[in-house]
Amino acid sequence: MIPKDVRERYDKLKRTIHRYRTARHVHDREEISIEAEDALKRELAHIEEEYPSLIGPDSPSQRVGGAPLPAFKKVRHKVAQWSFNDAFTPEEVREFDARVRRFLAKRIGKAEPTYECELKIDGLKIVLEYEKGILKTAATRGDGRIGEDVTHNVRTIESVPLSLERPIDVVVEGEVWMSARSLEELNAQRRAQGKPLFANPRNAAAGSIRQLDPKIAASRKLDMFVYDLALTSEAFPPTQLEELAYLRELGFKVNPHRRHAKAIDDAIRFWEEWKPKARTQEYWVDGIVIKVNERRFEEALGFTGKATRGAIAFKFPAEQVTTVVEDIVLQVGRTGVLTPVAHLRPAEVAGTVVSRATLHNEDEIRRLDVRIGDTVILQKAGDVIPDIVRVLPEMRTGREKPFVWPKRVPECGGDGAIERVPGQAAWRCVNKDSFAVVRRRFHNFVGKHALDIEGLGRERMDMLLEKGLVQHYDDIFTLKEGDLLALEGFAEVSARKLIASIQNARTVELARLLVGLSIPQVGEETAILLAKRYKTLDDVAAASEGELTAIEGIGPIVAREIGEWFGAARHRKLIENLKKVLTISNPLFAKKGKGALAGTSFVLTGTMESMSRDEAAERIRRLGGKVSSSVSKKTDYVVAGENPGAKLDRARELGVSVLTEREFLRIVGQS
Repeated sequence: MIPKDVRERYDKLKRTIHRYRTARHVHDREEISIEAEDALKRELAHIEEEYPSLIGPDSPSQRVGGAPLPAFKKVRHKVAQWSFNDAFTPEEVREFDARVRRFLAKRIGKAEPTYECELKIDGLKIVLEYEKGILKTAATRGDGRIGEDVTHNVRTIESVPLSLERPIDVVVEGEVWMSARSLEELNAQRRAQGKPLFANPRNAAAGSIRQLDPKIAASRKLDMFVYDLALTSEAFPPTQLEELAYLRELGFKVNPHRRHAKAIDDAIRFWEEWKPKARTQEYWVDGIVIKVNERRFEEALGFTGKATRGAIAFKFPAEQVTTVVEDIVLQVGRTGVLTPVAHLRPAEVAGTVVSRATLHNEDEIRRLDVRIGDTVILQKAGDVIPDIVRVLPEMRTGREKPFVWPKRVPECGGDGAIERVPGQAAWRCVNKDSFAVVRRRFHNFVGKHALDIEGLGRERMDMLLEKGLVQHYDDIFTLKEGDLLALEGFAEVSARKLIASIQNARTVELARLLVGLSIPQVGEETAILLAKRYKTLDDVAAASEGELTAIEGIGPIVAREIGEWFGAARHRKLIENLKKVLTISNPLFAKKGKGALAGTSFVLTGTMESMSRDEAAERIRRLGGKVSSSVSKKTDYVVAGENPGAKLDRARELGVSVLTEREFLRIVGQS
């Protein structure tokens, strides 16, 4: 016998815990603290321990319970599980709309469907069945007819109700997912245990749901969005919009981001809006799903052999594609370093067509075992340069050719001799003054990160070098309009404009000039460190290796390269000649340690609307802040514009503060 007051207390505890669970995990609303909710659960567990006959399948204590299963049972779905056809371009989506209208016209006459647009969550599809409001089974999609019973694991997900708000029979469909932060914690544990890491949240969610021990799934902090009502003992809502509200009313967690589209172009705009925001969520989003909103139209459309006619998955541009390596060529850089570049069969990845990808160095070619003719996986994430991440050896035909690193490279000039850079994986030209190297240096000198001479692009710079009008950097500033008129493509107006641009570039900041000099190992960030530490170019030239190494961010290899470069007699002469034609300022040294952002480190990712990333970096530096190219624990802020890349994911992993463009502008504006 169970005392009446105990039963009443138990029922109230169960209802109260359910209420607070729903508020927290379904509506993202914290009505009481987790500690207080845990105290209620402990009290309920004590009562169940004394009166075990009270325990039912909807008890909060049953989220984690029972021994590990020996194997998964098979479950036949009450409602067949269909998939979506995919679209990748607006044209394909408009064709989907046209097909819908044509099909409806044949079936029921002229119709004007509207659409409900929802985010396509990249997780694991699960089908939930409730009888009289109590969770009966949770199953994977399987082949669409038969799935695997994973109820024991799905019960551990707090956002999945064990009982509904009404005692009805329903079958619903949704996506189980894991947040990036939970993945980071899980991989940290697996790394410590020497176990293989999960590649992404989708794989981690699928691996967690397919555990035979529910305690493992419970430890992995899974979540679930429900997006479709397959069966109900009540009347079906007449539209998809009302169906989502119905699901939420029953106690399911429904994704809040959606759009009602009266016309298909409204749906395309929703896709355009979410394309750059996909990776800003804690869950993975790989596109949107466009569904015919009206249920009567959806039922009239029916299904094809594998997919519904009334919906389509509009995918975001792929970040990984396969393509073929057609050739591997060596590119000579501004310091004479040779970079192997794969020439690819053109492929669209992350919204852009790519036909080139760097292979970095000889060691990387060996690591990948990439050969000419290989089928490879090409990856591009956000603002990251396209990269070959894997070769598919199973696609080889036997006609692929291994790349043989040459002993001589004609572009290096002279006898074309090359040498391995001491202590590095790179090779470089022995002759550091070949035309290929020199032209790269000049491209860098006049480029946007250095003197930024408008109108003097690579083709024009090459023309000046080939005609002998320019041999040294300072020669650029002695050019006259008449010198240019004899060159192809120049008229009086264009010649006058270029000379004006050259004259405007005579005043240059020290950091930009250091970038333009093509000193080995000195890029934009190192140049800024030097400009903050030394007031003039002569001060930099006179610095010892010991002094340079003492600067945070400059190591012994970089210090040695700087010392050797400034120690060469021809470079000292180059500096003297440049000082005659340039006015060199250094605002970074003048504001050293005094700016409002002094001591603060930023990383920029994505595209900003109000300014370029270079301009944003300049604002930060003028205020005393530091801009880094990679995210670390020392980073204070990551500024995320549109189409942010892997840097945003890394910031979330490390718990670094992320600023929107508006928040960033507020900071630099106030400063």
